[in-house]
Amino acid sequence: MVRREDRDVGDTDAGKAKLVARIRRVMGQAGAVERSIVDEGDTLELLMLLSALSGAIDGLTAEVMERHVRRTLADPATDPDPGRADGASVLIKAIRTYMK
Repeated sequence: MVRREDRDVGDTDAGKAKLVARIRRVMGQAGAVERSIVDEGDTLELLMLLSALSGAIDGLTAEVMERHVRRTLADPATDPDPGRADGASVLIKAIRTYMK
């Protein structure tokens, strides 16, 4: 039996598709950074590309962390224990705020 906390972060088809889509966006943005460096593009443009890449990675990180909380601690939408549900909800909000 697979323990709840041992499941993969994208263990549903929809979850996997969402994470893969995010990774592909990150890869596309990383490619744009690489092209800008290789082509010796404008420094300001490169900095904007790097900022976008950083934001995309932060978004992916927040998604993985939120999924982990929902799977290992509690899912605020379904946990019957109001204290656990509230605690998980507060933690998820903190993750989203910190990763902005």
